[in-house]
Amino acid sequence: MADVEQTPSPFNYILSFLLVALCWGFTTPFIRKAAINYTAPSPATHPSLSPSKPWLSRKIALAFWTLVSLLSKPSYAIPLVANLTGSIWFFLLVGQAELSLTVPITNSLAFLFTVLGEWFAEGKVITRDTWLGMTFVCGGIALCVVSKS
Repeated sequence: MADVEQTPSPFNYILSFLLVALCWGFTTPFIRKAAINYTAPSPATHPSLSPSKPWLSRKIALAFWTLVSLLSKPSYAIPLVANLTGSIWFFLLVGQAELSLTVPITNSLAFLFTVLGEWFAEGKVITRDTWLGMTFVCGGIALCVVSKS
């Protein structure tokens, strides 16, 4: 008996779009907040950053210690890993769903989740104009979906 390839249900696609957008949008304000509070490694803590070392060696060491420092801070590492996970899901989703729907829907929803993430992480007020813009974005997503039906 031949394998019959089944297409996922619309619910699975909707859930996938939402998860990718959530990982991309909602985590961005948390990454920014952690980056604002970040202090770079110094030559005092890492001898490999000493001015007596060659310029290229210092730059490579600075990149390495910065990466180690950032990934050792859960306030930065957890949102970053979630954001990158969204990118992997997006890559897998692009292979399954229609490209002309996947890209605008996930990117538009990421904008909505970024606004909600700023409200949650930083207490930013969502203005009337932003609510109106979010409504228009949802309307645009609906038009994209209807046009493909």
